[in-house]
Order: sequence, then structure tokens, then C-alpha cells
Amino acid sequence: MTAPTPDAILLGGRVAVVAGAARGVGRAIAEALAGFGARVAACDRDRPVGDLAMTVRPGDPMAAEVFAQAVADRWGRVDVLVTGAGGSFAAPFDELAARDEQALTDENFGQVTALIRRMLPLMHAGGAIINVSSGEARRAAPGLAVYGAMKAALESLTATLAVELGPRGIRVNAIALGELPAGGEEPAGAQDAAAVAVFLAGDLARSVTGTTVRVTARR
Repeated sequence: MTAPTPDAILLGGRVAVVAGAARGVGRAIAEALAGFGARVAACDRDRPVGDLAMTVRPGDPMAAEVFAQAVADRWGRVDVLVTGAGGSFAAPFDELAARDEQALTDENFGQVTALIRRMLPLMHAGGAIINVSSGEARRAAPGLAVYGAMKAALESLTATLAVELGPRGIRVNAIALGELPAGGEEPAGAQDAAAVAVFLAGDLARSVTGTTVRVTARR
């Protein structure tokens, strides 16, 4: 094994798919990956910016399929997949309607598994999947019970897929941010999370898989 070089952090020529790339952490990650040389295919409920950008609303499998096919047609492969989509709202558990619980489950877990399943045929040895989790996965968060449970499930999925996909040379990791902010502002630590994503996407992290990196905002 050769010693790492400064060029090992660069992502030139790689294709990165970033879901949830219109704002916040997803946008910060998309911009950072592009800044280090990746060609970025971005999707979100609002139109993001990227080499290939498309509006894909949660629960719209046809739009998700069109996006995936566009990536396949343009580049024929995916080297980095960032599942940054998701969201929540605060409500006591016993006041949460069943349809709202289902929406939270679909948005924070179901659409993640669907995206991974759709993109996997385009991924090969050396590929990296990066899931975006939250601190609510590991701590009590009154009003965010279902959201936190889905993020915990996402971290469990990360560890299991790392084992399943390891023989194929695909690494799977997660980034967990601090507290979910109110009002839709940028989450604390978004740029720090983007820096971690650049590391996990590239050759410097070639032996890192099955882990969740916890990002604490600098003060």
C-alpha cells in the first residue's frame, strides 16, 4: 500500500449523486463534492444546482426513475451516492396522525432505501454511499420520536449494507449532524459535514466503511 498523497482527496472524474441538494447540508455537500472535482447529479423537491439537476418530490417514484435514468444515460455509472433527503416537524407522539407518521417514515427512510436500490446497479468497486443521519438517532428528542427512530434505522441500515456490499467493493458510511434546527435554517455544522463527505467519498477513506461520523458544530 502506498502512502497517501495530497491528490488522494481530489474527486476528479467521479460521478456523485446527491439527494436533498437544494438547501442546507445537502447543498453544502453537493457544492463541496463539485469543488473537489466531482460531476454532480442533484435532486430535491425544489430544483437544485448541479451538472445534472432535477426536481424530485418525495413519494414520486416516476420522477425518481426519470432522474436515475438521466444519470445512467449521461454518465453510465455512479461513484458516490449521498442520500441527503429527509425532514421533519415537531409534534407529540400521541398527536401525530397515522398519515403524518407514514410520511415521515417514507421521507426519512423509505425514499433512502429506494434511491440506494435504484442506484446500486450503476455502482461498482470503489463506490461510496453516504447517508445523512442526525443526532436525534442517538438521543431522546421529544416531538421528533418518529424522525429520530427513522434516523436510527438509517444508521443500522448503514452498518448492515457496509457488510453486504463490502464484497462488491462499495463502502457505506453515514454522517450525523447536531440538533435539527427550527424554521428551516441551515443546520449547524453543514460545512463541517460537507468536509466529512469529501473525505468519505474519496480514496483517503478507502478502508472506512460501516461507520457513522458524528459532526459537532464548532463554536
